[in-house]
Amino acid sequence: MNSKAMFHLTYGLFVLTSCQDGRDSGCIINTVGQVTADPNRISIAVNKANFTHDLVKASGKFNISILSEAASFDTFKHFGFQSGRTVDKFKDYSFCRRSENGLYYVTEGTNGYISATVEQSIDLGSHTLFIAVVDDMDVLSDVPSATYSYYHAHIKPQPEKPKASGKTQWRCTVCGYIYEGEALPEDFICPLCKHPASDFEKV
Repeated sequence: MNSKAMFHLTYGLFVLTSCQDGRDSGCIINTVGQVTADPNRISIAVNKANFTHDLVKASGKFNISILSEAASFDTFKHFGFQSGRTVDKFKDYSFCRRSENGLYYVTEGTNGYISATVEQSIDLGSHTLFIAVVDDMDVLSDVPSATYSYYHAHIKPQPEKPKASGKTQWRCTVCGYIYEGEALPEDFICPLCKHPASDFEKV
């Protein structure tokens, strides 16, 4: 079985934001889709390790900011490479506004946002699938949406060649982090982007 076939599925990229008890946060996700048109419902799948997951579960509401091809790598680092448990991602962050539901949405490098209220959730093990009804939305620009493949080809910096150390090296295909060791532990989690061992390649 060639697991790389999964990379040929089409994905967008989004900033998921939520708030509970005065704590705002956001994270990068790539699984948002419309599931019904009337009523207008969307689904999102969120890793349980993300602090924003807990905010969505507790508050029952969220915003999706749709990242466009104008998004910079800084946006991905800001919302994807640090945890809202230890960092206030909206402190001194000016590229955002609050929508009618009181939650932030991102205004730079995005082409639209969607506000939604959770109707049901499904436990998927590592992730939770939230089904939500759309409450509000708006178009912010006409720049095309960034796909996962566009991000890898045009936004994400290309990884540097690993330095010769005499050790076996494994590179995270998401952020480029290098792990050194003869074998990559099956339960290894990238310390930068929090992706699992399955997203590493031997270099």
